[in-house]
Amino acid sequence: MMIMITAMLVTLTFTNILMMISNNLSKKTFSDREKNSPYECGFDPKSSSRLPFSIQFFLIAVIFLIFDVEIALLMPMITSMKLTNLKTWTTTSTLFILILILGTLHEWNQGALDWAN
Repeated sequence: MMIMITAMLVTLTFTNILMMISNNLSKKTFSDREKNSPYECGFDPKSSSRLPFSIQFFLIAVIFLIFDVEIALLMPMITSMKLTNLKTWTTTSTLFILILILGTLHEWNQGALDWAN
């Protein structure tokens, strides 16, 4: 037990020493304003880099991600058809697809899919 504690302390000490040495060696000695500024083709930026983004595009992207994950959940249903009872498989897949369709209709009624606003 004492050997393990000694080995852990030696390892911890060695790694801390290496981290301190690498931190001191990697410091930049010359701090230049031009080198620390963001690079934009050598020109000063004419406008703010913090431009607002479209919430509509964000909502479409989130809906796409949700349906993409649900499609990934639908894929194993094809192979599980042979392993399960046909009635159980049909009920489960119908319920899952019905939930997907109802979700799509809800998003459509809420106006999240209307791009031209």
